[in-house]
Parts: sequence; C-alpha cells; structure tokens
Amino acid sequence: MAGQCGLKLAVSLITTHFGDLVAKVCSCLLHRGTLTLQEIIRFTELSSSQVKNCLLVLIQHNCVQAFSTPRPAGPGGVTKAVTQYMALFDNILHRMRFAKFLAVVRDDLGPRCEILLAGLLQNGRLTFGQLVERASSNKPEVSASMREGLRANFNRLVSSRYVERCPRPEPFIDPSPQEETRSTRKRSAKTSEEMLSVEQQAMVAAALSDAERFSEITDTSTENIEVKATDHDPDVSVGDKRKYGVLEMDQEVQAVIAENEVLWRANFEKFLLCLKKKACVAHVRSKLGLDAGVVLEAMIESSGQQKAKDETPVRATMDSILEGVRAKPGGISMTLEHIRVILDQLRCQSCNWGGGASYSIDLKSIIDTCQNDEVEALVLTRFGKETYRIFRLLIKNGHPFETDRIADIAFVEKKEAQGILYKLWKDEYLDMEKVVSHAAGQKELFLWKVKKDALWEHVLNDLYHAALNLSQKIAHLVEQEHEVSQRREKPEQLRNSRMILELSLLKLDDALMLFHDF
Repeated sequence: MAGQCGLKLAVSLITTHFGDLVAKVCSCLLHRGTLTLQEIIRFTELSSSQVKNCLLVLIQHNCVQAFSTPRPAGPGGVTKAVTQYMALFDNILHRMRFAKFLAVVRDDLGPRCEILLAGLLQNGRLTFGQLVERASSNKPEVSASMREGLRANFNRLVSSRYVERCPRPEPFIDPSPQEETRSTRKRSAKTSEEMLSVEQQAMVAAALSDAERFSEITDTSTENIEVKATDHDPDVSVGDKRKYGVLEMDQEVQAVIAENEVLWRANFEKFLLCLKKKACVAHVRSKLGLDAGVVLEAMIESSGQQKAKDETPVRATMDSILEGVRAKPGGISMTLEHIRVILDQLRCQSCNWGGGASYSIDLKSIIDTCQNDEVEALVLTRFGKETYRIFRLLIKNGHPFETDRIADIAFVEKKEAQGILYKLWKDEYLDMEKVVSHAAGQKELFLWKVKKDALWEHVLNDLYHAALNLSQKIAHLVEQEHEVSQRREKPEQLRNSRMILELSLLKLDDALMLFHDF
C-alpha cells in the first residue's frame, strides 16, 4: 500500500488530467480501497450519474479495474453478482511517464509508431479503427495503402509488446468454492495462490494469455486471406471448396472484429522493462565504460525477460550476446575476448544453459547499487560531507556500529559524531539500539545501523512528497500561462519556468521508479 504522499500524488495527477469530480471518485477508491457503486455514491455524496461517468473515464484510461463477486441476496444461500471497483495506483503514476514511453518507441520503432502510441496514451484505450480515424482526421478519405501502412506500424507495436489487447472488463471472482474443496494437505502448504487477495485474484482473472494479448491484426481484404483453396490446388472438390470458403469468411469476420471491436492499450510493463534496462546500462556505463554498457544491453535484450520486477538472473547464450553486440553502434569492432573480459568485469556467472556457453547476471544487484547511490547523494545534498561519510560507512557495512568506533573510522570528534548520528536517526535515516555493556561496569552503548527496508520506504515517501510539490507548481504555472495568454501578453518566462520544473519532475521520477517499479 502506498503512503499518504503517494496517494496524494496520484489524486493530484487525476485532478490535473480529468478534473475535480473524477479526482474525488479516484481519491475515494485510493483511500478506502475496493468499493461498490452504491458505496462510492455514499462516500463521495455525488449523484449516481456523476459517479458512473467518473468511473467510465477512469476505466477508459486504465486507472480503475472492475470485477464481480458473489454476495448474499436473501434467505436460503441465494447470492447475486455485485460489481466492485478498485483503483490501479501504479497505472495512475504511469501518467507522469508518457513522455518517456513515447521516447522509447520513437528510438526503437520510429516516429510513425510513436504517433500511434500517442493516440493510445491520450485516449486510454481504442480500437484499431478509431486509431485510423484519429490518424486520418485531417484527410478527406483513407486510402487502402494508408490503412495498410497504419496496420503494419500498429502490428510492429504489438509484436514488440508495446501495445496489448485490453484485459477482460469485469471478471467474476468466487474464491469460496475453492476454500471449501481445498484439502487439509493443500491448506497447510501455503502456496502463492492462497496468499492472493481478492483484488489480486481479479487482476489475474482479468489478464489475457500472451497469445491473446499480442495477437496482431490481419488484413481484412479477402484477396489477402492466406487460405485459398482454388489458388493452391485446382483439383479440390466442390465440398472442400465450400469448407475453405467458410473458413475464409470466418477469418475475414475475425479480422473485422479485431479492427473495429477489440480494444487496445499501452503495455506499461514493457515500458518499465525498457526503462529498467536503460537505468542498469547507464549505471554500468558510468562505472565500466561504454563497451560494458553495450554488452549489458545486448545481454538483457537477448534474455527475453518480460517483467520489470522479475528478480531472477538474466541469462543469455554467448552466441545471442555476440549477435546483440554486433547490432549495436560500435559493437562490430568488439572482439570475442574483449566481450569475455567485460562479462568478467560485470561479474557474470558462466553456466550451461540454452545448449551452449551461457552467462547470467543479477540485475537486482545493479538496482540495489543504484538505490544506494541515490540515497547517498540525497544525504550528501541534505546533510553535508561529514554526515555523508558516516552514512556511507554504515550503509556499506550493513551491521551495527558503536558511536566511538564510528567516530574513529570517520576521523571526527565523538561529540560531533553523536550529533550527526542523532540527526540522521531523528530524520529516520538510521536505526538506533541502546545496549548495556558489562565489560567495564554498567555502561550504555548506542549501536547505529541502516535498515534498508524501512529507509527505502521513507525515501520513497519523500520522493512522492517532492513529486507532489513539483506537479502542483507545474499545474499552477499552466494556469498562469493561460491567464497571461488571454491578456495577450508574452508568457515566455512562465513557460521556461514550467519546462525547468517538468525536467526536474522527470529526473525525480527516475528515482521513484528505482524504489517502486524496479
């Protein structure tokens, strides 16, 4: 569960994008959890039509997921399905990252695919037919060649997994029969399925299989349907021709449905994976050089990893690494021995996987190092060099240190060290434990340690708070720009200030993803 600053940031984003009414409904779901329509109406004190419209907006933009659960409806165990709504906190925060998502596609697939993705990000979810209408809004008619070009670019987005079919709109969740029929042996074995909450079960039930999610759109023209009995075999019987004709018609109908009825949306998981790769490569490049970044990037792309939070080591064969390196700028000049040296510098483990020489690397260790660097930089900026040295000592060693030992190692006076440690403890950067030593009589000792889990949560909450302040300042400047433009004055200074704040927010969001999404 996100902290209060995180929830406030999410509500602020919805307010900026969709207005106060939609934000009120979203805030209700974020703070109170999953609710039915009647509960939302009661808590928000809005009319039924207002709440329904707000929910439709939030669902359209992938910020809310609906699902049904059984509830008692009368005597005799009669139940009825009740629709519930849950806010998708992560999807709401992704709205800050649309510019990054567009940049990923522009660099990978080009500006034409970027334009199609922009339509999906702006409208939440669309059919392919609606995307075509949007792309051709300034043209009198859509030619067959233009439609084919749009379909080809759209299929590139789908095959690269930047775009996916929308999940099931309202899955039915009924965990009670499973609980009743589960044996004692299965009940004692705490599987991951047993630990899933109702909301998590709803997300699993709503998800499509990969084959469905990333099924490309075929050409709707009959002459391009692959199955053509008369073209392939002139000796086919009349009955077989009829069967093939029906099959052709079925394929054509399916293609039309895929174009005009199937809803598509951006696949946020893919973009997070790309941004995680970018963060890891940038860190390695800064530590080990450009060639190390090229090798790591090729290794990640060859591994086929699909989730940003996947903590399993990335594995790739040497052949696939070589192929990936050769495709990168400057990679053609790198020899096999040089690549092996870099793999050793990256501390990759050699293994027998994939039928040949293979290597694996733990990206989690790279992300952990990035997190440490981010927190150390924050301490240096906020508290100064002396405090930074002491904090770095504690976070690198990972075990408790007594005050006198910290002062000796950091070469500072004991009184000064006590003041620094107390300030870090008061600001929740350190954990302190008081113990009694009996070695030289009754003497109180203070042990100081960095507890990463608690500290990371504290830092994440601070980042949410800073992002909230920046987003509110940006919204205020946008309002001022609008007022100035209405008075026909030049808003260049306001625009420059807004651009600086937006760049700061993008940089801050990089740190947010490190602690929340990776």
